[in-house]
Amino acid sequence: MTKIKETSTNFSNKKALADECPEVYASNIIGGQWALAICCYLINGKMRFGALKKQLHNITERMLTLQLRRLEEDKIITRTVYAEVPPRVEYELTEIGYQLKPIILEFEKWGKAHKKLIEKNKKTS
Repeated sequence: MTKIKETSTNFSNKKALADECPEVYASNIIGGQWALAICCYLINGKMRFGALKKQLHNITERMLTLQLRRLEEDKIITRTVYAEVPPRVEYELTEIGYQLKPIILEFEKWGKAHKKLIEKNKKTS
């Protein structure tokens, strides 16, 4: 996962748009392939790293770690480490993270409707 140089025009444009548009700001936090998927699984409660990895079949351990760290930085999830041997780590949505539930459910409904529309159009073409 590469970062955009803070001195670039692209970075400035993205920042300005996110500052002006709360929808873009929110999209920057939960957008992308993995962040939203991680939030979808955590909506049902706490999960350990291994359980998340099993649910997200194609994600690498490195990418999952990076995404979890980013979501933790953005205060969307919390990471709890238990003093056990072997160490146990659980991830859970924060209060603001749990507020994503109705949004994610609407995304799911919209996604199913859109997919159905596309499939219907492919059959008639």
